[in-house]
Amino acid sequence: MMLKAVDLPDSMKAAVLKSPFEIVIEDRPIPKVGPDEVLIKVMAVGVCGSDVHYYESGRIGRYVVERPIILGHECAGIVAAVGDNVTRFKVGDRVAVEPGVTCGTCEYCKQGRYNLCPDVEFLATPPYDGAFVQYFKHRQDFVFHIPEHLTFEEAALIEPFSVGIHAAARANIGPGEKVAVFGLGPVGLMAVVAARAFGASEVVAVDLEEIRLEAAKKLGASLTINARGQDALKEILNFTDGKGVDVAIEAAGHPKTLQDALACLRRGGKMLMVGLPAQDSIPFNVPEIVDKEVDIYGVFRYANTYPKGIEILSSGIADVKSLVTGKFTLEQTAQALEEARVNKSKHIKIMVYPNGM
Repeated sequence: MMLKAVDLPDSMKAAVLKSPFEIVIEDRPIPKVGPDEVLIKVMAVGVCGSDVHYYESGRIGRYVVERPIILGHECAGIVAAVGDNVTRFKVGDRVAVEPGVTCGTCEYCKQGRYNLCPDVEFLATPPYDGAFVQYFKHRQDFVFHIPEHLTFEEAALIEPFSVGIHAAARANIGPGEKVAVFGLGPVGLMAVVAARAFGASEVVAVDLEEIRLEAAKKLGASLTINARGQDALKEILNFTDGKGVDVAIEAAGHPKTLQDALACLRRGGKMLMVGLPAQDSIPFNVPEIVDKEVDIYGVFRYANTYPKGIEILSSGIADVKSLVTGKFTLEQTAQALEEARVNKSKHIKIMVYPNGM
């Protein structure tokens, strides 16, 4: 059942991926919410690298687009309707949306590691539709209130920020520690913010693009290294007087940066693997791992991060709004995806506004 406290249109617009490089704007019926669901009027959606992969190739690993799909999962909006059992929200509430709805009953969900749930329904991951649409429904326990002063763009960035928070929590980053972040896409940049929020005294940021290195400086990086012309490993070791960093977060998914992330660690350091390389197997220096007693962590999405993410960004710790480098309407979704695909040196985060800018 849907309880209407505002007038809703009879239909809505959706940007639908029909085939690689083909986005069509369609009229769709507005979803009817179930008892535990809310209807979200989507105000901002970030274009993620996964959206670009599906747009250009129709697949990411084992996830294959087999029918038309709506992309987009980094989103925030306004509650437009609520189901019968919804008590946490009312129409008009401003919210951030955690895109993965898990079963809540498997062993991983019961352990609090619901990011490992095998039955997750994740927005814009085949076969589930995403948020490049004016309205969609979502289970209330994966929707979160945001304060009035937090913009919808900032709230949408809670999603990539959550990966950084999850990585920081996995490594138990604490006050006074030194952290290196390799790869400064939105996830890597938000990992810089997360590391500082968790108390790191120094954050070294490594990338190939000056626009991203400049962004890292604004977000609190102590040292930025352009790996196109500098030896990142040498620079990090010089910066730490030869000892290495306490934690390395690899968010680029490249063999060289993965190897540098391992090599730049101090004895007893921790490595977080966030980025996914194109190949399955990467050679590592195993004796070095053993001799330095390095801890290596895989990082898959996140769990229990949204409340903390909202709290941190609401504090004003970093101007993440400055990461938004392109703005497009829903009708311009194809242009937004193409811009993200071909102009990586120009853009950090592109936003789509399904209900107007």
